Amino acid sequence: MSTKKILLNAFNMNCIGHINHGLWTHPRDNSDQYKTIEYWTELAQLLERGLFDGLFIADIVGVYDVYENSVDVPLKEAIQLPVNDPLLLVSAMAAVTRNLGFGLTANLTYEAPYLFARRMSTLDHLSRGRVGWNIVTGYLDSAAKAMGLSEQVEHDRRYDQADEYLQVLYKLWEGSWEDDAVRNDPARRVYAQPGKVHKVDHQGEFYQVQGYHLCEPSPQRTPVLFQAGSSERGLAFAGRHAECVFISGQTKASTKSQVDKVRASAIAAGRRPSDIKVFMGLTVIVGATEEQARAKHAEYLEYASAEAGVAHFSASTAIDFSQYALDEPIQYVKSNAIQSATNHLKNNDWTRRKLLDQHALGGRYICLIGSPQQVADELIAWIDETGLDGFNLARTVTPESYADFIDLVVPELQRRGRYKTAYDTGTLRQKLFEADARLPARHIANEFRHAFAN
Repeated sequence: MSTKKILLNAFNMNCIGHINHGLWTHPRDNSDQYKTIEYWTELAQLLERGLFDGLFIADIVGVYDVYENSVDVPLKEAIQLPVNDPLLLVSAMAAVTRNLGFGLTANLTYEAPYLFARRMSTLDHLSRGRVGWNIVTGYLDSAAKAMGLSEQVEHDRRYDQADEYLQVLYKLWEGSWEDDAVRNDPARRVYAQPGKVHKVDHQGEFYQVQGYHLCEPSPQRTPVLFQAGSSERGLAFAGRHAECVFISGQTKASTKSQVDKVRASAIAAGRRPSDIKVFMGLTVIVGATEEQARAKHAEYLEYASAEAGVAHFSASTAIDFSQYALDEPIQYVKSNAIQSATNHLKNNDWTRRKLLDQHALGGRYICLIGSPQQVADELIAWIDETGLDGFNLARTVTPESYADFIDLVVPELQRRGRYKTAYDTGTLRQKLFEADARLPARHIANEFRHAFAN
């Protein structure tokens, strides 16, 4: 019998509508308070009460303007619009928690690596080593145009740029300041030793950086590295860099295949399969009994917006589904959008009606509905049959969906020995991997730890 502990992130976004669209209209939902400090500090405290490993905060740069070639539906239904900056939330949440981790999405295509390195080091200091970075390269043409480009950079080319971006960051985070650079010696008037702080000199294809990292070494130096990408190029990137990979699964068989590919990518990069934790997006609706859970699901369906979900999916695939009749087959089109989303349509057997049915709850994640025992059964089965390490739990009605899970499912998983009963000590990396606070020597970042001028 497996004793593997399930890892859990709350999946959220600094906006009203994230994954399960339309539920902001539910009378018990408070997601319209997303722009207040209290919304986030109270959520962080709730998640820490439930011993969640982290709060994973998604983000986009741009708007979803593919559906109907407009932003009308996203504006009416608050489909990740408006959306505020995720990084600014961390200081407040870190101040009211002690163990909860924070996975922060930032698009490297539009962020200068030198200043981004400082922001993440600052948050790692302020949180005492509890931050991670979800590495994204973007997929929206609306973002590219807003940032001064004529169109989105080609998919694989974005990963070439990302590889070099990480090289710059590793040089700054890992190589600029030696471990013993800081003396903090008032008597000798030496805070940092000049000979142990080194200028980074990077002259690459995409970036030219000459300068010292502006921050002294933070608890983790490099934040925990999250990434989502199931294309061949995305997997190669994950194998080299990622510590946590986020996938979207629909069946256990296909999910196991995805997990196996992630593990193989780590091996190909000279790492261990266990060096990457794999999380799947999931929605849970739980009640004290199955009947109560079914009734809650039926209630949620009354407020959910399937059309909003399909409008979101349009942006993910770069296909305007509104142009199709309800039962007209949707044609697969290769694009620079999310490869896993477009591959979903490759068989040309999808229609708008089928997509609307799939998005009945406003999103297309697997949704588990049932009693605490039934939900626990399914969560454990997904872990044991696919090789997953954990889940990114999407919200439905905020904050009750997380409170229900914490009050009903967490105790059941604990009773079965499949979920922690207390946090381990240390940084986010130490908690997730039961290892050192910093990246292991077999990670590619190690190449830059002593190459101070390269």
